[in-house]
Amino acid sequence: MSLPHAILTALLEKPSSGLDLTRRFDKSIGYFWSATHQQIYRELGKLEAEGYIRALPSQQPARGQKKSYEVLPAGRAELARWTAASQDPKPLRDTLLLRLRAAAVVGTEGIEADLRRHLELHQRQLAEYEEIQQRDFPPGRDAPQDRLQHLILRAGIDLETFWTQWLTHALEEFGRLAAEGPAS
Repeated sequence: MSLPHAILTALLEKPSSGLDLTRRFDKSIGYFWSATHQQIYRELGKLEAEGYIRALPSQQPARGQKKSYEVLPAGRAELARWTAASQDPKPLRDTLLLRLRAAAVVGTEGIEADLRRHLELHQRQLAEYEEIQQRDFPPGRDAPQDRLQHLILRAGIDLETFWTQWLTHALEEFGRLAAEGPAS
């Protein structure tokens, strides 16, 4: 049920059209909560039907024009309720880790190359997050909203740092295994 809450959050930050929301998801929220354009538009319809948002009145004829939405008091109350609710962490489900476990019993053919590919992807994501941090969070930018948004970015940086370190370690282990030769 988090997509509607992600949309409510984005609309409270700035009333937007569905197209604007999808662009914002692609540039920010999508780093930690992804959604397709179809999912966003479908959810906008549901949120409007539930009385959580409304389309803003348009100065121009509505046909062919994009609708912008704003959050209504009921939507703000729902977001506040959801934010305050307790949730357990989700268990880790990672295909790469499962494939590595399977490689322990069927052989490691092809997995080392994929570990290298994953390392490169995580290194690129880490570099992107660090660039965003440098650009958007200079020293002294410490309004409460900025601090919380920076905290989210730090989570991304810390996760990507973990993965780059772990993948580097895994590849070093593969190197040691190769040097030892086939297992008996």
